[in-house]
Amino acid sequence: MGRVIVVLFAAAALSAGCGASRTAHGLTLGSILKRPGADIGVTAGASEFVPGQVRFPFLVIANNAKPVERPTASVWVAKSRTGKPFEHVTARLEPIGVPGRSGPAFGGVTRIYVAHLKIPRPGRYWLVAQPVGARIQALGALDVSARSRSVAVGAPAPRSETPTLATEPAARITTSRPPDLPLLRYSVAGSLAAHKPFVVTFATPKFCTSRTCGPVVDVVEAARRRFAARGIRFIHVEVFQDNDPTRGYNRWMQQWGLASEPWVFLVGRDGRVQAKFEGSVSEAELAAAIREHLE
Repeated sequence: MGRVIVVLFAAAALSAGCGASRTAHGLTLGSILKRPGADIGVTAGASEFVPGQVRFPFLVIANNAKPVERPTASVWVAKSRTGKPFEHVTARLEPIGVPGRSGPAFGGVTRIYVAHLKIPRPGRYWLVAQPVGARIQALGALDVSARSRSVAVGAPAPRSETPTLATEPAARITTSRPPDLPLLRYSVAGSLAAHKPFVVTFATPKFCTSRTCGPVVDVVEAARRRFAARGIRFIHVEVFQDNDPTRGYNRWMQQWGLASEPWVFLVGRDGRVQAKFEGSVSEAELAAAIREHLE
């Protein structure tokens, strides 16, 4: 996706083993990639990263085209694909959509790994992900930019006059079926003018085709049911002009600097972005962010 480079290595003898400490003597990405087992590429679920705490969602797709879904995966990060790791974390599986309510993402995927990495500065970084207990390693790279293309955390939210049920019929402003009416009541501009905290998702339920984009609108609706009584608004904005993928992204996507979907932004009473998620986000992750930033 975008600037995330998925790298496939040709065959080599690789090993299974749990992740070793990043301070282990002699440990390098190259040595991890010499363990027995299949050697594949990471499928990244996001494409925009800036220095600091980086949320990196990803899939590990085996050679049989099925996702590997061990509960945890060890992730090592280095400055080169054979270098010594400066970061070693545990990624955990998060559900895609709302279990029992949402259908799977494209390709039948229902869960995605999420790793939280500390990346000190811009540049290209390499990582290896190894699902714990599986004889498989996944290699990938991510490019970390100096600044966000999308609206940055801490920046004012654009005063987008997004459509609502008061201005358009539901069939024209959502591709959800049945329509997600509670998420179409408020506009971004109206919420900013009222100094109301809000969660806005830019997503297209009908036209989502990525294995990692997932039914994010379902997640936002689940959060709405949990938090709306606390004065927080929840908004869904479609991403394509006239809901037609052949016409490209609409003006609201452009106003927010978005070159992919889905995205979820949390905006405080002061009108500034407090947190954001690219790609799939679980209900638990979103609820934790709402409690931290909007309550």
